[in-house]
Amino acid sequence: MYKRSYLFLVPFIIPLLLFWIFPLILAFGISFTDWDYISPSFNLVGFNNYTQLFTDPNFIRAVKNTVVFGLGTIFPTLAIGLGLAMMVSKKLKSSKVYQMIFFSPWLTPTVAVALVWSWIYDPDRGFANYLLGFVGLEPLPWLKSSETAMLGIIIFTIWKSVGWTMLFYIGALEKVPESAYEAATIDGANALSKFFHVTLPLISPTTFFLLIINLIQSIQAYDQIQIMTQGGPGRSTTTLLYLYYERAFQNFQMGAANAVAIVILVIVVLLTLLSTWMSKRFVHYE
Repeated sequence: MYKRSYLFLVPFIIPLLLFWIFPLILAFGISFTDWDYISPSFNLVGFNNYTQLFTDPNFIRAVKNTVVFGLGTIFPTLAIGLGLAMMVSKKLKSSKVYQMIFFSPWLTPTVAVALVWSWIYDPDRGFANYLLGFVGLEPLPWLKSSETAMLGIIIFTIWKSVGWTMLFYIGALEKVPESAYEAATIDGANALSKFFHVTLPLISPTTFFLLIINLIQSIQAYDQIQIMTQGGPGRSTTTLLYLYYERAFQNFQMGAANAVAIVILVIVVLLTLLSTWMSKRFVHYE
């Protein structure tokens, strides 16, 4: 009976092997070669791709950019998403309409809205500088300068992701029992105390889930960078995944590119394990 039950797993295991496990093993093997993506032959180079990678200034810069991008997007996305969820989850008139408006950027293809935001960031005729001038601030070069290009990418990514985060928080807030707030009120807690001692602890599982997902998405960010800056100016927006694209499809260094891919995989796995461990240790489950 148990042997027959395993047969039901076959339709799921086969795609997993074909489209995840086997390509992963193949990529790991290619990372030890000098394959140029075109030639049918290649040479084994051992750990040369990895040793060169960790001494490459472009790789170090890409790691720093990825960290800046991740920190700049994850925590504002969670904070704004929670704020919007608390606002929309109230019994407001037309709350469903607001949810649809805030969630619509997530549904829109990244390539399409990235093109629109590139026009918004235009230093001369863009709407972003118009808003800055309206509030009395100096215009910014945005995507044209290495000092502000990453800021532009971060703002766009937050705008794109915040609605998706909001929906998860709405579901979490609806599960917080009213009795917890009533007990806090009896104890004399004000609105701020209720937020920090009731709301945040009870929605912490959702927060850690969103933290992990946004963390992985920040490492895998590519579309907006390709459309808006192509990793520039001066490699100021070149992240790890974009570095992989450069090595693989611009420089045709597939061995070196797969070394970058394996590093990305290791980082994602380690961060996920760390986040999972932290959630088990510090999160207050219902």
